[in-house]
Amino acid sequence: MINMSKEATRMPMQDPVVRKQNFDEAALGYTEDMAIREAMRCLRCRKHPCQTDGCPVHNNIPEFIAKVSEGEFDEAYRILRETTSLPAVCGRVCPQYLQCEGKCVRAKTGRPVAIGALERFVADYHRENAGNDIEKENTDNGKKVAVIGSGPAGIACAGDLLDLDYRVTVFEKEKVLGGVLAYGIPEFRLPKDILEKEIEGLYAKGVKAETEKALGRDFSVDDLLDSLGFDAVFIANGAGRAVRLGIPGQEADGVVSASDFLEKINLEKKLPEAKNIAIVGGGNVAMDACRCAARIPGAEKVMIIYRRSEKEMPADPKELKEAADEGVEVMYLTAPVAVEIKDNRAAGLKCVKMQLSDPDESGRRKPVAIPDSEFTVEADLIIEAIGSGSDNDSVKGVDSDLKGYFTADPETGMTSRPGVFAGGDTVTGPKTVISAMGAGKRAAKAIDRYLLSV
Repeated sequence: MINMSKEATRMPMQDPVVRKQNFDEAALGYTEDMAIREAMRCLRCRKHPCQTDGCPVHNNIPEFIAKVSEGEFDEAYRILRETTSLPAVCGRVCPQYLQCEGKCVRAKTGRPVAIGALERFVADYHRENAGNDIEKENTDNGKKVAVIGSGPAGIACAGDLLDLDYRVTVFEKEKVLGGVLAYGIPEFRLPKDILEKEIEGLYAKGVKAETEKALGRDFSVDDLLDSLGFDAVFIANGAGRAVRLGIPGQEADGVVSASDFLEKINLEKKLPEAKNIAIVGGGNVAMDACRCAARIPGAEKVMIIYRRSEKEMPADPKELKEAADEGVEVMYLTAPVAVEIKDNRAAGLKCVKMQLSDPDESGRRKPVAIPDSEFTVEADLIIEAIGSGSDNDSVKGVDSDLKGYFTADPETGMTSRPGVFAGGDTVTGPKTVISAMGAGKRAAKAIDRYLLSV
């Protein structure tokens, strides 16, 4: 029986006043009854665009949801695991509104089926009731593969290669495995124990890990293939170089990148002291940063500075609402022009009001400064969240494009160098978790084919 309600089943949340005081997960997840009720909203349409057009790895969404509607949660998990390595992660942090849910037929006359919430429920149910799936270490086929980076692309590739009986060593520049999942996403969106469970699965399969080892700094591709004896390499070191504001005063104390700000909170559990906090940017990283800033003891005002209107804002609307519920203010059509400094520290952010031009040939409206509209907002902490780029300047022997991203075949991940593959943000620039994971899984298959042929 189909549930014809136009409204999705609302997921329980911590009260905003309460959750603003902690870093516990804000969304509390579905109960079994809620999951079944929401799964019954799926129309099981013939073309299932949620899967074919919306999901980068083509999860079998209609089938797993059908199993949830029947209360067959373990079978739903089995179906998901055929295509995704990280359902508990993707169910929490993927922008479903742009992907699977954005293509859901139910969205034409109401709210889409809450596919992400159902994926999260299935993964959590399995973790809480089935325990560890790994019974023994895999056998050894005698071939060694190096995986550089332990974010979603690296985890997915390493896991699939271990299943194919390769010896896999993961090299990670930080102290812990997980990449951006560990240092870039706050615990109120992705609890660390969820990620740790995925990492435990890799160790149970027999992965080896070398932490605090960065490509180009501590080793080269030549080292891996020659002196260290690896048969193939997969590069998944992300896009970790923060984009700066490019305005006077940006070098002052109190001006930090969102990546550094989030890393100190996630890995070092350090919250800075600040009263007035400005976050420049309008994407999901800006949302993570502003919501962390709202949790700083003593913070009096947290504001987002965004140069376009809400309509153009790329952040997940759900995240924007949750930030607003936590007291974050948004200043639209506003751009920073200089950091005001007092006693060598940031004291304010000089801004200018913007207006949008007529649409260009692509339909995009460019923000244009309004003359004589400058004003200043108080800010003793300014967080740059306007993007990130390649950090591969020191990497030799693999072709890259003008922006520094490695060039690789989109289907296989093969680079200009035989035996060297690359995928995820280090090739495409910043994208979603599931896009990077898909690249890792495709690369694992390609590496297997390559090593069987040489």
